[in-house]
Amino acid sequence: LKVLVVDDDAMCLRVVQAMLKRCRYEVVTMSNGREALEELKAKQNTPEQYDLVLSDVYMPDMDGFKLLEGIGLDLEVPVIMMSSDGDTSVVLRGVTHGAVDFLIKPVRIEELRNVWQHVIRRKSTHMSADDDMEHGSDAQTSSRSGKRKENEVVRAEHEGGGGGKKPSVFGTRATTRRK
Repeated sequence: LKVLVVDDDAMCLRVVQAMLKRCRYEVVTMSNGREALEELKAKQNTPEQYDLVLSDVYMPDMDGFKLLEGIGLDLEVPVIMMSSDGDTSVVLRGVTHGAVDFLIKPVRIEELRNVWQHVIRRKSTHMSADDDMEHGSDAQTSSRSGKRKENEVVRAEHEGGGGGKKPSVFGTRATTRRK
């Protein structure tokens, strides 16, 4: 999976990039929200398109919320917000504006290891909506088994095939850690 990480903090970019690469993701980093949005639009519907975006909330040129809004208007890419500010209002603002998750910095490798699930959920949602419109309820049964196989392949790639506890959709430290 191809991940675009956007953060104005060069050290954070390097750390998150290294962790994502250890999890076998293809990673591109950018320090500017406007340039990231242009890059995402340019690569949309090409073989080089991004599967997921991780974006910092607070950046000088375009904050993460504006980037999230721009992505939501034109693109079908799941966005995970990240910030050192774990205030409930910041987290809720990200999620209500369309973020699929919110990570509190410093981000841990355990949190990044399972970000592929957001991509699968997004693709599954769009696939089943398309199937429902084209083929009716019979397609739902066959598309579910296809999604299950796709999930197993991606899980094997990124988790080494191990079982273990399933992470929750929004079970990050943002919802459990208090200041």
